[in-house]
Amino acid sequence: MRFEPGRLVVHRNVRRGRIGWARPARVVSDDERGLLLWVARDSAVASEVTEAGLGMRAIPFAEWIVSTYRLATGRWKGPPLLKFLPTGAAHSVWWFRDVEGRFAHWYVNLEEPGVRWDDGDLAGVDVVDQDLDVVVHPDRRWERKDEDEFAERLDFPEHYWVADAAAVRAEGKRVIARAEAGEFPFDGTWCDYVPPADWVAPRDLPPGWDRPPAR
Repeated sequence: MRFEPGRLVVHRNVRRGRIGWARPARVVSDDERGLLLWVARDSAVASEVTEAGLGMRAIPFAEWIVSTYRLATGRWKGPPLLKFLPTGAAHSVWWFRDVEGRFAHWYVNLEEPGVRWDDGDLAGVDVVDQDLDVVVHPDRRWERKDEDEFAERLDFPEHYWVADAAAVRAEGKRVIARAEAGEFPFDGTWCDYVPPADWVAPRDLPPGWDRPPAR
């Protein structure tokens, strides 16, 4: 399944069969290397929160797993993002920008490979975010992120969506080695990408964005 450049799709994170977050994105390219997406600042998004409106990172995981949830809509307040989902890989790479729109760093999101879906009027890709991440700076220095959260959640295997912590860490090491070597996509590719002027931020999530997960 390939998506046409320019098509609006939904990039979603799935947690044990529930939608964790959803972000509309435009397809930049889709080829044998993988799927490249553009997320505009202020795009309409949704994320899972408790009935009190708290996100997963705002409370201890022991409290989160006994909560009831709802999907709250809002706006993407982060910087404009390129997201690259390499074919078959257990990670994605995001290009972060500074306030002036210049490339700032790569962000490696460790995740289960995406599963695509296409309902005709709307398509998307569902991943399972495995929480452990790596920030790679332009000079190829790197640092791991969210180690504490990862360790905390592993203490609840009956509720956590990561079944093999060693595999997640091993994937991180593989990507770090490529980043240190300056290999694609850490070779400067897409660092100066500029989206078409008419790719404005979606004001609303497209109909069908909350369809059952494909995973």
